[in-house]
Amino acid sequence: MSEPEVNGAKIGLPARRLAWEVLEAVAAGAYADVALERAVRQNPLSPADRGLATELAYGCIRWRQWLDGWLDRLGKVPAHKQPPRLRWLLHLGLYQVLRMQRIPAAAAVDTTVELAKRHRLSKLSPVVNGVLRSALRAKEAGETLPVPEPPAQRLALCHSLPLWFAESLLSWSGPDQAERVAVACNQVPPLDLRVNRLCSTPDVVVAELAEAGVPTKPIDGCPDGLQVLAPAGDLRRWPGFDQGHWSVQDRSAQGVAPLLLPQPGDRILDACAAPGGKATHLAELMGDVGEIWAVDRSAGRLKRVAANAARLGCGSIHALAADATNLLAQQPEWRGFFHRILLDVPCSGLGTLSRHPDARWRVTPVTVEELLPLQTQLLAAMLPLLAPGGRLVYATCTIHPAENLAQVNKLLQEHADFQLESEQQRWPDPEGGDGFYTAVITAPGQ
Repeated sequence: MSEPEVNGAKIGLPARRLAWEVLEAVAAGAYADVALERAVRQNPLSPADRGLATELAYGCIRWRQWLDGWLDRLGKVPAHKQPPRLRWLLHLGLYQVLRMQRIPAAAAVDTTVELAKRHRLSKLSPVVNGVLRSALRAKEAGETLPVPEPPAQRLALCHSLPLWFAESLLSWSGPDQAERVAVACNQVPPLDLRVNRLCSTPDVVVAELAEAGVPTKPIDGCPDGLQVLAPAGDLRRWPGFDQGHWSVQDRSAQGVAPLLLPQPGDRILDACAAPGGKATHLAELMGDVGEIWAVDRSAGRLKRVAANAARLGCGSIHALAADATNLLAQQPEWRGFFHRILLDVPCSGLGTLSRHPDARWRVTPVTVEELLPLQTQLLAAMLPLLAPGGRLVYATCTIHPAENLAQVNKLLQEHADFQLESEQQRWPDPEGGDGFYTAVITAPGQ
């Protein structure tokens, strides 16, 4: 059935219009999360409508290539030749018709046609109606998109990935692993929390949240981690937030700081620290006893580090706005100063496509190539800062080998006295967890 009207306005129309605005903004180069926040700020929505707008916008961005496949099949004009504004509106309607169970098909069609009529596409509203009703007939008949035979093309179309990335996935791993990663890229990521052992315990946090109607469960292999099973409302109003009992951090990221084996009294450098999730984790692991320097080029982003540290009660963290590629020149007293260094470098983010669905359309092989020199510079700049026998963890949230083991191998070839103690490539997991790479490197000495 169609959605009811209130005072002449269809219920759910503002949410759909806002999602459409976000799609247009992202296609023009905006980041999805930034575009969504800006749109919501300018057009405040109820929590339910904001949830719908987010689901629609992120879903259409994730499934862009697959939705284009349907447009190519159903429309008279190929997707890439459609006027952009019409293309994104058709994506909005097709996503609801073909991928959402909870929205009645008639409501999806009617509201999309209504948006066309109200927002500068009135003459094309019959096109919108025709394409969506064709999609509905195809769905009811059990029809699917024809799947190309070449494995990379099949992976790209079925999981809405750029062809270059699908080809790369198959070259980096076997077909089964590539399929798992592709599936993971299109999951809505779970909400993971990290319990702050400085002032609480997992049992206490579980009980506090349960009492507030927020169920959680432990995360395997993540001693301080809890997965929220049914997020409800603004998490900043959940029990324990103001008291610093927990923070939000993906389960994969929670595995990074412990690799440094931080000890009370250590001097630690987090060289690319904002927004501070790993710096505060380090402080928690060492009982907030020691000296942690959180460095980032952006003074604005460092304010988030300071705010997070204050909320979590981490007094051992000191923030410094500086270029980590040139730290020794700026802080000559730091030569051989740090027992532990965490280098979580700027990277392509290809391990976080479920969290940042628009990144798959922004990142290209050229993007990766352009990042490599900076990563190389940062790695080299850390070595003189490490104390004899010190421990360096190189980390990325990508699965691209050129940014990971290739960078570490190059460093070790040029500095044979440093040792690779361990490395791990964690692939994006359909069950939860971003893709992450870590390498533990030890300095010569004690």
